Amino acid sequence: MGHCYHHALSSVRRWGGAPEDYLALHQWFDESKAITADFRHRALRHHAEGIFMLERFFGAAITISTGRVVPVRLIGEQHVTEDLGFIPSFADWVRCIRPEPWMGRAQPIHKQVDPFSAAAPAARAAAE
Repeated sequence: MGHCYHHALSSVRRWGGAPEDYLALHQWFDESKAITADFRHRALRHHAEGIFMLERFFGAAITISTGRVVPVRLIGEQHVTEDLGFIPSFADWVRCIRPEPWMGRAQPIHKQVDPFSAAAPAARAAAE
């Protein structure tokens, strides 16, 4: 599904109410499009843990305009399933990320100088 509004319309068909009842939840899933505007944005929230995060942000349930109470987790499951066809785990996404050398290039701690330590000015002077 291409747009949050269409997900909201799908929610209306399933649980009733108005698109505005659901729009904020569906927009939350797709906010990551601000980072990367292609399908890869889904790796941030379109998974099982993302659905539970949605519930933490919006609560266990919402009350829609008709007075009906709808579980937030069901709305999240609907969104992810409509986009991906199933609900992956975050591990499913991670397995698809091709490791690059820069991703694991950590600097040894003993070579780093704490800029707030008393030795920092002396270390900078020695390096010059």
